[in-house]
Amino acid sequence: MDGPDSSAVGRHWYSSVNNDVDPPDDGPSLERIESTFVVSETRREDETLLYVGTPLVSPESMMRELWSVFRESGYEARLTVRDGRYVIVAEPTRLGVRGIPWTNILLFVATVVSTLFAGSMWYYTDPFSNPAEIWQAWPFTAAILGVLGVHEMGHYLMSRYHRVSASLPYFIPIPTLIGTMGAVIKMKGRMPDRKALFDIGAAGPLAGLVATVGVISVGLHLPPVAVPDQLLTDPNTVELRLGYPPLLEFLASAFDQPLYRNDPARDVNPVVIGGWVGLFVTFLNLIPVGQLDGGHILRSMAGSFQRTIAAIVPGALFALAGYLYYVGDHSLNTVLIWCFWGVITIFVATAGPARPVHDEPLDPKRFALGVATFGIGLLCFTPVPVTVVG
Repeated sequence: MDGPDSSAVGRHWYSSVNNDVDPPDDGPSLERIESTFVVSETRREDETLLYVGTPLVSPESMMRELWSVFRESGYEARLTVRDGRYVIVAEPTRLGVRGIPWTNILLFVATVVSTLFAGSMWYYTDPFSNPAEIWQAWPFTAAILGVLGVHEMGHYLMSRYHRVSASLPYFIPIPTLIGTMGAVIKMKGRMPDRKALFDIGAAGPLAGLVATVGVISVGLHLPPVAVPDQLLTDPNTVELRLGYPPLLEFLASAFDQPLYRNDPARDVNPVVIGGWVGLFVTFLNLIPVGQLDGGHILRSMAGSFQRTIAAIVPGALFALAGYLYYVGDHSLNTVLIWCFWGVITIFVATAGPARPVHDEPLDPKRFALGVATFGIGLLCFTPVPVTVVG
């Protein structure tokens, strides 16, 4: 490390005397640190605290103990090596939103626009020839953003509960059939334990599922959309058929509402399509690999064995694609969906899941809830999500 530099802006050295070191005023006491890490000097760089010293135990064991000490003082600590010396770098834990989150707001507005354009297709309107008609798709946009927003806010609120730093949701606008690639939050802090990892991972799918069931229930009671006559008579018309997962089928049956499979003149209300998106997103997020929600949940349940299970997932998705193509006789478009996700899960699995600081086994109640959550995920699965006809 560099020597003391009193002229450096934002830097303050406290001491470099071996056994006479004064910590920064708001840092943890040296007595709580020096049981595992002998501090030789401390320093502040803006809001970051640096502790230089020598570990008395293995670095991994040391940081597992000291992480909690720094966390109690409001800091996220990590160990690094600078110029051959061990340095604990402690940065303030940010749990709230600082300032106006312009990036989140702009992405949200862009996603509103992109989902309105996508929704226009499901309502059979043309926003290019008559831009004012785009607003007819607002129920579709509300359904899509509602299920995605509730899903991500489930993660965010549970992160706040466990004092893990996380960003607000970032919505992803993209010109697809639904106008978005979903939403994500950025986790900035380490997971304290398996309980926090499970709670944060499961909160999104479960909260999103509740919102999705609500959206589908409303959509099933809304009037269907009439297919324009010119599309029914045009031989060049391309039709998109959605595969309905078991949970949607169950809700339609429970409410005694038709899904209009065999009626070419009518389609379900686009709000139901918004709910379909929520079910599909729930299943994809529960794939048990890496940083996906399913990866977090399974890591908290199975520990390091999660990596073994995650290694099987890409092969299973490629096998599903092959089965649909060679045995199921489905279109190439359907097969490409699972090939695409097979590739995605390879990269996600390689990165690995979050690793909690304290890795004790999960309690039985959460373990049972995890099993139930994966079971619910299977009810959101359909092997043929989209079929292109024509």
